[in-house]
Amino acid sequence: MITIKTEKEIKVMAEGARILAEIVEKLKKRVKPGITTKQLDKLAESLILKSGGKCNFKGEDNFPACICTSVNEEIVHAVPSERVLKEGDILSLDLGLLWKGFHTDMAITLPVGKISFAAQRLLRVTKKALSRGIKKSKVGNTFGDIGETIQRYVESQGFNVVRDLCGHGIGRKLHEDPQIPNYGKRHKGPKIKEGMVFCLEPMVTMGDYRIKKGKDGFSFETSDGSLSAHFEHMIAITKKGPFVLTKLP
Repeated sequence: MITIKTEKEIKVMAEGARILAEIVEKLKKRVKPGITTKQLDKLAESLILKSGGKCNFKGEDNFPACICTSVNEEIVHAVPSERVLKEGDILSLDLGLLWKGFHTDMAITLPVGKISFAAQRLLRVTKKALSRGIKKSKVGNTFGDIGETIQRYVESQGFNVVRDLCGHGIGRKLHEDPQIPNYGKRHKGPKIKEGMVFCLEPMVTMGDYRIKKGKDGFSFETSDGSLSAHFEHMIAITKKGPFVLTKLP
């Protein structure tokens, strides 16, 4: 069942989402060659606890860390480790926090030092796909409209969207209904209504869209080893249109 949030609940979620976005900005400045993904995880946990929030990823389906740090062919859910980031890598940071009983969630893919032109383009297209999906997040549209818009744009640029992972509703639980694929057909699926809060998160591959489980037991990676990018925003639906909660003013 898709839950509808009250204005008061959305206000609380917006507070938590703004704190999360500020933490992501601080993490971005630390992403550079030579740092380990575990160091980024420790920093993120420190910042989240200092803010008064809690790490909502840790313990979710037994996940052992505060954030997900997916590198290159890893799509999502990679566990932070002693892996040292190197020049030319791309890193997806996926994290959230629990704030006053409500969950928040966002993701961003970052260059590590100087990256290839092809990787730059992958990041740019994935970010733009998210922006296009957000614009379709209006009262009266359907979730199929969002998925179709994302898929059509990504494929027009020569990339693919992951089929087996998706966006989701969010609230008192980290993952709520509906599931929101990054592909679909126009006018299909549930209609978007005022008061819905959900996460859109295009996951785009440079090669095949098929995925496989990673060696850490939590991550997913591209089946052909091609690069993957991931951007995610948390959105509340209002009469005036989509309100991106995880975007700083």
